Amino acid sequence: MAAGVINTEKAIEVSIFIVRAFIKLREMINTHQMLKKKIIEIEARLSGHDEQLTQMVQLLKQMLDPKPPPTKRRIGF
Repeated sequence: MAAGVINTEKAIEVSIFIVRAFIKLREMINTHQMLKKKIIEIEARLSGHDEQLTQMVQLLKQMLDPKPPPTKRRIGF
């Protein structure tokens, strides 16, 4: 957006950098979701055969699940 308003070399570089950052973020989110699906598939195949492996898969699922945002305190009266 900056390159559209300010026609300078730096503004163009910043716009390209921002687009690349969003692309990288999207790739990371997709990878995260694929990893989560793969862990669920592995857990289904285990079906309680080995207790330690089952615990490890449960821990990985806990790490992949997003944590709820902290509750915000209200400012003022």
